[in-house]
Amino acid sequence: MLIANRGEIAVRIIRAARELGISTVAVYSEADKDALHTILADQAICIGPARSTDSYLNMKSILSAAMITGAQAIHPGFGFLSENSKFATMCEEMNLKFIGPSASVMDKMGDKINARSEMKKAGVPVIPGSEGEIFSVQEAKGIAAKIGYPLMLKASAGGGGKGIRKVESEFGLEDAFNSASQEALSAFGNGAMYVEKVIYPARHIEVQVLGDAYQNVIHLGERDCSLQRNNQKVLEESPSIAIGPTLRKEMGDAAVRAAKAVDYENAGTIEFLLEEESGQFYFMEMNTRIQVEHPVTEFVTGIDIVKEQIKIAAGLELTHSQEDIHISGHAIECRINAENPNLNFAPSPGKITDLYLPCGGVGLRVDSAVYNGYTIPPYYDSMIAKIIVHGEDRFDALMKMQRALYELEIEGISTNIEFQLDLISDKQVIAGDYDTSFLMEDFLPHYHKE
Repeated sequence: MLIANRGEIAVRIIRAARELGISTVAVYSEADKDALHTILADQAICIGPARSTDSYLNMKSILSAAMITGAQAIHPGFGFLSENSKFATMCEEMNLKFIGPSASVMDKMGDKINARSEMKKAGVPVIPGSEGEIFSVQEAKGIAAKIGYPLMLKASAGGGGKGIRKVESEFGLEDAFNSASQEALSAFGNGAMYVEKVIYPARHIEVQVLGDAYQNVIHLGERDCSLQRNNQKVLEESPSIAIGPTLRKEMGDAAVRAAKAVDYENAGTIEFLLEEESGQFYFMEMNTRIQVEHPVTEFVTGIDIVKEQIKIAAGLELTHSQEDIHISGHAIECRINAENPNLNFAPSPGKITDLYLPCGGVGLRVDSAVYNGYTIPPYYDSMIAKIIVHGEDRFDALMKMQRALYELEIEGISTNIEFQLDLISDKQVIAGDYDTSFLMEDFLPHYHKE
């Protein structure tokens, strides 16, 4: 199996494959020749220069590596080519099993306009907004007049927080539309937008689903991803403190309906916005890949999601039914990034001169690809590790995370370790009293002032 990725997710997949007795092929750019995933894999092959477009996004180079090494399957991880339907199609044409959903499903759910339409047909509630792509400010103004302000502009082909703008009134609509559309065009090659009503205050809740080739679909509970900076997740936990048993079942059932409606196969995530006061939830999007925060779900369910991905791709039927899934305890994940929070979170590549990862203790896991002496290249995402803890309850998990962050040491570069420790120690976070606006509007202004 070839892993078309790098960093901690490549290491994570290699480990899962080895436990299943599957040999692995790592691909790497010239900047990653000393990366951990190249050391752990059974084979490693260079696919191009440092820039992602010349290496990890170079489909021909990756497929050539698969042919040369005799790989039978490709796991895309997250990011890069993981939601690229063209790549999935090319894999299929070359008789390589793409470990993920089919290209047609990827297209259907990757386009947010199509996804909204499919969810409405499946009886999954969607956020009020435009019914199709819009290409002009005039179209946006017409829809805004119907749904009201504030509203959210989103790139139709977007993801990762790109091409998103919140608009408070008609006064700021034109500038926001033009800048978001241009950002989307640069990032995704598609400047089309759509408009949604802002659900505020809200929680960002996502439900993990697994589907096999035999129309079996289950969900593995939810994750609360409401702590976000610039629409990008910072900390995740499972289960959500905002959800009780009844609402959990409703959201889980809706996620399963959503996956079944598009004949979904492999691991995926249905993302919702939850209006806490009313208890009403709305479909946002579906991620047709493994997600960064999957370890918290693994901790509370005991199910190895990456292994399940591989088994499903190999044609095996799910061995778990919905009745087998039980949420036990509480799990939290903190993303550790090579960045400087005091300089507006500017990336901080460079050589790690000293490293201590807090790997000891029950219910503690560190997913990382860094080691002492490793040089973090400046070309890729700044995330270098994930600290994941599991406790008997939420308070136990919070205390474990505090302890782990106190112990974690990474010298030679700037990181967000202290920032995460301050966040996990905040009174409102400890109380679970936060929503998607908390980090940007409440926590960060005071944090920078202090």
